[in-house]
Order: sequence, then structure tokens, then C-alpha cells
Amino acid sequence: MQHPVSAPIGMTAANYADRIGFAQLTRQAFEGVDLHPLRDRLVARIAAGTALAGEALDLSLINQLLGDKDQGLAIQSEVLAFHQLFRTPSAAPKPGLRVLALAADIDMGGNTPIDFLLEGSDIELLTLYVMKSVGLPESLPEHDVAIVVASDSDECREALALIEKAAPHWPRPLLNRPDRIGNLDRDKLHRLLAGVAGLDIPATIHATRAQLLDLSRGQIACEDIADELRLPMIARPRGSHAGVGLAKLDDAAALAAYLSERGEQDFFVARFVDYVNADGLYRKYRLAMVDGKPYACHMAIADRWDIWYLNAYMAFSEEKRAEEALFMREFDDTFAVRHRNALDEMSRRVGLDYFIVDCAENQDNELLVFEADNTAVVHNMDSPDVFPYKPPQMRKIFAAFSAMLSRHERAGEGSAT
Repeated sequence: MQHPVSAPIGMTAANYADRIGFAQLTRQAFEGVDLHPLRDRLVARIAAGTALAGEALDLSLINQLLGDKDQGLAIQSEVLAFHQLFRTPSAAPKPGLRVLALAADIDMGGNTPIDFLLEGSDIELLTLYVMKSVGLPESLPEHDVAIVVASDSDECREALALIEKAAPHWPRPLLNRPDRIGNLDRDKLHRLLAGVAGLDIPATIHATRAQLLDLSRGQIACEDIADELRLPMIARPRGSHAGVGLAKLDDAAALAAYLSERGEQDFFVARFVDYVNADGLYRKYRLAMVDGKPYACHMAIADRWDIWYLNAYMAFSEEKRAEEALFMREFDDTFAVRHRNALDEMSRRVGLDYFIVDCAENQDNELLVFEADNTAVVHNMDSPDVFPYKPPQMRKIFAAFSAMLSRHERAGEGSAT
């Protein structure tokens, strides 16, 4: 029965389905394990009518990891139509804490990969998929603390709205409140962080194809779209992720060429900030903000502005890895100190218990923020032989995340405030 969100929410014994889960399956794919045999076994169980709900959800993820996103999402939606609660068991025989993650029916990158953050802990993870067609259950599964893991994407809006309506009546502490996740939208974050001393975040501006075509033809100027906009600019299709369609456009001709290759009607544009260092290299950082404190996740170094950790090829450069190791080792006394005020104020304004920041330092030594979200992958999958400095750092982040959950549970808030 669906809960009427205006009344207090009770709790009952969890009717969950066990699954392998995101972290284990992703780790196997990352390490080169062939997932096809497991996929075939699960497909056979479904064909025979003997598959459990958790196995079907694992099959959905396996299909996505193997590159068949559409099939994976189709399976996921079919499973979630009749079962919404799943358990990822803890590493301990008896869990010390029960966490309820509130997720949305979206692809594997659309919810916080909380499984990684809890690896090796004594925390039992229950994941409840919240959908408009089903709503929240009349009684929630028993848990000690809940956390919203759905993202700020359009596909998650209905799930976030349902959780937000129920939030005032939640029976346990509720972290990453849904109304605050919306602050992470590309075109909202820069307004939220405007005026933070020592922080530079270019305005992300929605522009239509028609506006950009007019700009490329000289029929309008950049300031006709937005006061802050100017060339060179960064453009990407609205709703795109992982760098799809991302480009630096130096002039009107480059803009015209870009539009000729893209079919989208809506874009995000922003002024380009050249954050190149004196040695001709760009350095981009990923930070995890846990309970208001920053932690270093990685440092990517490349001779290109559009850096991701993979295209920085850190594994192939001993010199780059040595610099990243030093960055992690000295982070608390150097980077975190330089940007303490900016990071503290950013955390206060965003208002989330856990989120990720991708950033750099501009040529005025300010914190240059590219984006913030709650679903970026923070993992401990890199080879300890190649990256011996990473496992201790990742364990530090994971320990901080678990400590945050335990702190909220001990606070005994009873209901979210």
C-alpha cells in the first residue's frame, strides 16, 4: 500500500531481495572479468521462471556494463514494477548499522554508487527504488539512517518530489535531503555560489540552438544571451554527461561548425577559464565533501583542458603519479588550507551531507569549480601496484562516510529536521 506522505511513517521488517550489487559487478568489469557467462546464467533463470528479483536487477546492471544500456534499463523497469527493495549484505556477519538508500529508476550512473563507499564495512545497505507509479510504501523497512542517492537529473525529479513530501515525517535521520540535491543543477549551482570569496564558478547558461545560430552569424552578441558570456566559450548539449558533446569554441566560425555537427536544440554554455599552469599542463581535482570536510579523491594532469582521469593516462606516467601521491599526502595541510574558506562556504550553501566537487585552481589561485554532484564514482578499484598511495586514501574517505552515518544514527534525531 502506498503511503499518504502527510502522516507519520512507520517501519516494519524488511522484505528485501538480495543482489550482488553495483560495487562487486563494476569491480569485476573493471578488472576484466568476462561477465557474459553470468549474464547467460541469469537470462536462463529468467527464461525458466526461477530468477529472483535481485538476480534480475543484477542482470540489468550487467547488461549496462556490457554496453547494452537500453536492454539493461528495460529489465530494470520490469523488475521494479513488482519489487522495489534490495539488500547488499555487509562484510560483517552481523551488521552494525542499517542504511536505507533512496534511489530512482535510472541508468547505473544516476544514483550515488554508495556500495563502493560501504565496501568492507559492517554496514548493511538496503536500496529502495522510489517511483511515481508505486510511491513510498505505507511502512518503511527498518533502518537506522536513510540517505537520498537519486541525482538531480530530470529522470529523478519525480522520485525526489515523493521523498521531499515524506521527509518531514521520516522516522529516522534523512541525509542528502532531496530539496538540496536540486542545487547541484549546472544552471543553479553558479547562482548558489555567487559571491563566495576565493571561489570562481563560471555561470552555466541555457542557450537555444536558435540563439547560438544567431550568435554564430553575428546577428546577436554574447551579452544578448547573458551578461557574463563571452568567447571563447564552453558548450555542451543540455542533459549530456561524461563529456558528450563538450567543446571549447574560440570564435563564431567554431560555433557554426559545432552546431553543424550537433542535432540538439538546447545547450549549456559558459565562459572558458584557462587554468593552465606555468609548465603548460592542466591539473583537475576531484574532492569528496563528507560531513562538511573535503577529501582528495584524485588529481588528473594532462596537456589538455578537457581532462578526465582516464584521458590523463596517469597509469602511464610515474612522474604524474608521484605528483598525485604528494597531493593526497599533503592535501590537509596545503590545498585544503588554501581553499578552506571557499570550501566551507560551498559546503554550507550546498547543504548536503555528501557530495563530489570537480575543480581546479585558476590563475589567481582561486578555487575554480567545474561542477558538483552526488553521484560521481569514488572507488578503490585502481591497482595497488600502480597506485600504492590510493588504497589508504580511499579507505580514509570510506571511513569518514561510515563515521558520518554512525554520527547521525547516534544523534537519535527520531525524525528529519
